[in-house]
Amino acid sequence: MTDSWVNSAQRIGVDLHLELSGPGGRRAALTRALRDAVRGGRLAPGTRLPPYRSLAADLGVARNTVADAYAELAAEGWLTARQGSGTRVAQGVGPSRPVRRESAEPGRDARATPVTAPPRAHGPRHDLRQGAPDSSSFPRAAWAASYRRALLAAPSEAFGPGDPAGRRELREALAEYLARARGVRTDPDRIVICSGFGHALRLLFARSGPGGPGTSRRAGAAAGPRASDAGGVLRGPLGVEAYGLGFHRDLLAAAGVRTVPLPLDDDGARVEALDRERAVLLTPAHQFPTGGPLHPGRRAAVIDWARARDAVVVEDDYDGEFRYDRRPVGALQGLDPERVVHVGSVSKSLSPALRLGWMVLPSRLVAPVLAAKGEREGWASVPDQLALADFLACGSYDRHVRRMRQTYRRRRDRLVAVLAARAPHVEVTGIAAGLHAVLRLPPGTEASTVRAAARQGVALDGLAGFRHPDAAPGKGVTVGDGLVVGYAAPAEHAYGAALEALCGVLSSG
Repeated sequence: MTDSWVNSAQRIGVDLHLELSGPGGRRAALTRALRDAVRGGRLAPGTRLPPYRSLAADLGVARNTVADAYAELAAEGWLTARQGSGTRVAQGVGPSRPVRRESAEPGRDARATPVTAPPRAHGPRHDLRQGAPDSSSFPRAAWAASYRRALLAAPSEAFGPGDPAGRRELREALAEYLARARGVRTDPDRIVICSGFGHALRLLFARSGPGGPGTSRRAGAAAGPRASDAGGVLRGPLGVEAYGLGFHRDLLAAAGVRTVPLPLDDDGARVEALDRERAVLLTPAHQFPTGGPLHPGRRAAVIDWARARDAVVVEDDYDGEFRYDRRPVGALQGLDPERVVHVGSVSKSLSPALRLGWMVLPSRLVAPVLAAKGEREGWASVPDQLALADFLACGSYDRHVRRMRQTYRRRRDRLVAVLAARAPHVEVTGIAAGLHAVLRLPPGTEASTVRAAARQGVALDGLAGFRHPDAAPGKGVTVGDGLVVGYAAPAEHAYGAALEALCGVLSSG
């Protein structure tokens, strides 16, 4: 696509000549053209840009295309937008000045010597690792609108010392959303805002006292009935699924919590193996990384175990919103709100950069968790909390999730179709929900396949990397060799090439 357009916006005295070319569609092309115009000095700092409608009409693109491009450049610092002043080129940006080279050749003008940028560290050519959404699909314009509305409506006290539980506006919006979309039974007073699942684990299990998360305690927030010998809100040993994130296991180990792997099969964790553990960590909506929900019989069984042992179930609501070929699986918390800690975040649905998550707690654990939260430096940003509250309340979150569910389903279907045609010997599993698939491999081939992929610039994970060190094959673990392939992170224009490279790896193996 290569088109030249001239915008004559006489009302504001600006003529723009823009080249809309290159990959990524009209929005990406417009963003790139405006950025190049600022970088090249054709748009000077302080220049007022045409309104969305005017520029859209002249370029023959949708108004939202212009709005999204402006929002992206404003977020990057190239533009500024103020009510009544329009959108302008930010001060302090402009053409890059060449750096004078001190070691020019004798008799040669150093200014004539082209200057190259220092080499940058490059990642893999094709990133098919799990755990990341498509960052290019972040709803910039809708989020910016919510952020603006939230800041304008926020009371002055919102910008002073806050509530360690999080802003009331967000907790009320989450209580409504989680009840409607995930079947969670709660009220705002039992929700505590955190910065993600890792932060939630630290609050629940980490030692308190000097240097720990409980250095500052709220009045009346004494340790609850599950306080550990080391001072955490919950105590071990902790049952975990035989396959999961090593980061979480490392975090728990650093807190002095012993984790006990539970055998795993096609119906999820075999919870009948729970014995003297005081808590269990599960991904019941979509087991990570093998895929599939926890069997209904096992959901009921783990609740019965928690009641009998006076124990707690920590529910990681991993990928609960992204399901494709089955009915939604409601939150385990709905079976017994006083025995389950429900933890969620926006890291997959929106972006891990937002650092926003939540815990829905049994009533008896609210005070201990707030005490463990400690100093304000560990609290989530109040403006971000207010923006997310608006984003949920106005329906933008639902619309974004529905749109991304369709996008990720198309990507998953494309992955399955390409593998069926190019690598029919590979079985694809765990695809009814989530942002990744598991590719089953013949025994003994996983490590060599991962190495071959790395040599060809394809980043992906092997299943063995997620296995608990004490969960050796043959000890009730029926998961064999395989690859964990994320299909969400690559940009749309790069996805086809990534699939081609993956098929090349599988074919050569």
